[in-house]
Amino acid sequence: MQYKIPVQIENEDPIFMNLSLRQLSIIMFWFWIAYSLFKKLAVQFWPEAWAIPSIIIAIITILIATFKQYEMTFIPFILSIIRFNVNAKERIWINSTDSFQPIDIGYLSYYDSEKWEKIDFTSKIDKIKELENKISKI
Repeated sequence: MQYKIPVQIENEDPIFMNLSLRQLSIIMFWFWIAYSLFKKLAVQFWPEAWAIPSIIIAIITILIATFKQYEMTFIPFILSIIRFNVNAKERIWINSTDSFQPIDIGYLSYYDSEKWEKIDFTSKIDKIKELENKISKI
């Protein structure tokens, strides 16, 4: 039997109005906080004054819940910006790093600790010529 393996397992499925379950839960939780703030403070003061902070909370909530930049949601994007600003501004590619665990992504290597070696192409060219000679003899 052959099984079809989904390619994009981590993609979130839209449920309602092109929003995923995670986005809907964020929106519902923070809208509940905004509404609770409005109801509690509107009783003591005039409601128009407390509608403005509640609306600001609702707008920020929608922006955070629907945020998508470089295939990252809001929290990983902010953490990446913080990590970039805390660490050096330059990232150097390391050939031996195969893992993409969250702890490994922030690993930086500096020029001082790296030893740059020149590649000896003459020995490689000699090996290629030797292989060509062996192939031509066959």
